[in-house]
Amino acid sequence: MTIEEIVHSESKNVEFKMMIPKDSEKYTKSVVAFANTQGGKLIFGVDDKTRKTTGIDEDELFKMMDSISNAISDSCIPQIVPNIEPQTVDRKTVIVVTVTPGANRPYYLKSKGKDTGTYIRVAGTSRPANAEKIKELEMEGARIYWDELTCIGYKVTENAVKKLCSDIVRFRSEMGLPERDVTITQLMNWKLLKSENDSPMASNAFVLMTSDYFPFSKTQCAVFKGTERTVFLDKREFSGPIYKQIADATDFVLRNIRLGSVIDGLVRRESYELPVEAIREMIVNAHCHRNLADDSCVQVAIYDDRLEVSSPGGLYNGLTYEELMNGHSKIRNRAVANVLNKMGFVESWGTGVKRILGAAESYGLPVPRFEVYDDMFRVNLFRNVFSIEEQISIGETSEKHRRNIGETSE
Repeated sequence: MTIEEIVHSESKNVEFKMMIPKDSEKYTKSVVAFANTQGGKLIFGVDDKTRKTTGIDEDELFKMMDSISNAISDSCIPQIVPNIEPQTVDRKTVIVVTVTPGANRPYYLKSKGKDTGTYIRVAGTSRPANAEKIKELEMEGARIYWDELTCIGYKVTENAVKKLCSDIVRFRSEMGLPERDVTITQLMNWKLLKSENDSPMASNAFVLMTSDYFPFSKTQCAVFKGTERTVFLDKREFSGPIYKQIADATDFVLRNIRLGSVIDGLVRRESYELPVEAIREMIVNAHCHRNLADDSCVQVAIYDDRLEVSSPGGLYNGLTYEELMNGHSKIRNRAVANVLNKMGFVESWGTGVKRILGAAESYGLPVPRFEVYDDMFRVNLFRNVFSIEEQISIGETSEKHRRNIGETSE
């Protein structure tokens, strides 16, 4: 995207200033916010209200660029080194300050300190980060993963270890992966368990994989009438080990979407209206990449026109929407993602989005929509619209299937 396109379009990661404010804090806080989130551009010489290019006086251009550079260098901790350059928009010169996502988070204003001077981008504005967000930024900067931390006070039982090991072996077999023994040694290597005074200590990932200890570790599923969250037709809440939640939520979706028949050569076979691969991928990704410091739950919602899966937490550690759509990935929960990979739920890193897009295309469905919010990531997989006659026919097949497999318990 050219600088002219950026100026004349909407973006939450672009901020305009007509001139350099006397109080540098009016723009350095945005520089800090960009570094703490997904990066951004600060453009001087454009009216932020009208988007009209006013330009910068050529005689003052380099003096102003030096002033911006010095203000950022003097005000921000850790040091932020943006790219500052003149560019032409509407035949006028503007100053473009490009800030990339920072690796040494959290960034904050020296004059305010970390607690009150840490800013993030929220809905196109730079706002102070709360204590929980600052803690998450600190962990990102220190390359610490919440799921690998020790769960203080949680007792590791022999039965829990044996069940997890046997379940990993069972899922590997069901997913068609090579057979392998899984013992407590592997759990140690995968950072699910730690050894302290010759006794196993549970990481948060082990707890998530063996119990319902954490109240936020749930998958809320619902079927809604129409296309809005107004009237419930059915709802369930699944807890327990994450891999069980994934399986239960996937089954819930399959019970509540249409099941039809297709002719494959001379064989008539049943087929769901949505690709099972995409459904499972959406739910797996929601658990792999969710923010475990957020008290919200993963949500799976079925509407007349779409399947919607929402995961607490925005994109992790400066990953941009464009990078995500191009197959880039940053793992927020390393131990959880690793064990799901060993179980066959995750095939390879960074392929989730492309797999969902590919599965939808192979089914002839509309292009899925990926929505990024400051505290949530959402995927919409759209359903095809059927005629009344088709709905009745498919509905009968789906109801027969639902009776065959039975209803899950509350």
